[in-house]
Amino acid sequence: MPSVAVKLYSVYFKLILKHKLQTQIHSKTSSSAADAAFGVTSRPDEPSASANPSFSSSDGVATKDIHIDPLTSLSVRIFLPDSVLLLLNPSSSSPSLRRSSFNGNGGPHPTPVQPRRSSCDAGAYRGYHPDAASARSARKLPIILQFHGGAFVSGSNASSANDLFCRRIAKVMDVIVVAVGYRLAPESRYPAAFEDGLKVLNWLGKQANLAECRKSIGGGAAGGGERKGEARRRVVDAFGAASVEPWLAAHGDPSRCVLLGVSCGANIADYVARKAVEAGKLVEPVKVVAQVLMYPFFIGSIPTHSELKLANSYFYDKAMCMLAWRLFLPEDEFSLDHPAANPLIPGRAPPLKCMPPTLTVVAEHDWMRDRAIAYSEELRKVNVDAPVLEYKDTVHDFATLDMLIRTPQAQACAEDIAIWIKKYISLRGHEFSY
Repeated sequence: MPSVAVKLYSVYFKLILKHKLQTQIHSKTSSSAADAAFGVTSRPDEPSASANPSFSSSDGVATKDIHIDPLTSLSVRIFLPDSVLLLLNPSSSSPSLRRSSFNGNGGPHPTPVQPRRSSCDAGAYRGYHPDAASARSARKLPIILQFHGGAFVSGSNASSANDLFCRRIAKVMDVIVVAVGYRLAPESRYPAAFEDGLKVLNWLGKQANLAECRKSIGGGAAGGGERKGEARRRVVDAFGAASVEPWLAAHGDPSRCVLLGVSCGANIADYVARKAVEAGKLVEPVKVVAQVLMYPFFIGSIPTHSELKLANSYFYDKAMCMLAWRLFLPEDEFSLDHPAANPLIPGRAPPLKCMPPTLTVVAEHDWMRDRAIAYSEELRKVNVDAPVLEYKDTVHDFATLDMLIRTPQAQACAEDIAIWIKKYISLRGHEFSY
């Protein structure tokens, strides 16, 4: 059973959340049209972590925030691990490393080769544009598109807990994490959050195309004099390549993209995966190779065993979630079998056999666990790799909640996810398996 501290914090958490939800229900009609269009991505009382574009932090992960949609509040926070500083030696196929210490297994621990910095960098890693020369020495990492939890009405990609979780994922899996700050309800109801998730996926594809455009048009030989070089830069800028995001352009590999959703973020991830399957080659060069659904926020009109037995479970109990769904779904569309809520309604496209490999994480004392397991079972019936990781004596949000994120179970969960994901992001093939 969960500890006494978890039980007490759960009571406090539910009282605060209930107050938030009821306050939003009473005040939602007073919001202006402009506020509803722009949306809100964080709540004033939620602790947040500032972006730090240097590798000076204890975990060696640099972060930056980007507002990617001028019409809404949609933003992303990029988490870049310092492993990208392991530059390839042009005269060798192996990374150029300086052996200076030893890791916990007794083997050599590589020290990254620091990039050249100007006096104005002040320790921040600014990345670089992927011209023909630098692209050969850049280390490309998979990209994980992460969607935070919060029942669609709270949470933020910049919250302290989500920031720590994404840093952990970036280090454990050696990937670039792009955490999505989607619009929240009730200011922005369905399908705003889902559309934001798909918009970020398309933005990743655009960034990759712009980077390639810059390499092919602007990264050629500098011959022809200054005038010819200036003309080439104007052509590049006309294609929009001047707006390329340097961290992703230099170090991101969009052909190895994984979707990772936490709670309601898992609903968004599943929606984005479906849309990516439907779009096919239209989302290239982005390729969604797998998705991870952590205690998804699924529900349905016919209750499952866990929904009956654990309705009053810890933190997000069923009554709280019903309030959240009423705030998120438009009043004329409210249904527990809405496509955003129930993944197993009949006739939902595309067919399940087309879905990417899906890892589902569930907690023993979570009333939503049975429906998540049922979805995974349906995927396995059509030969989709869809294992379930169930953690004993755990509650909803056990690996991402501020109080629980530093526990051994939370750390173990991140490592277990990494083992499975490496089957699909490894350049050497599927040498990892359960």
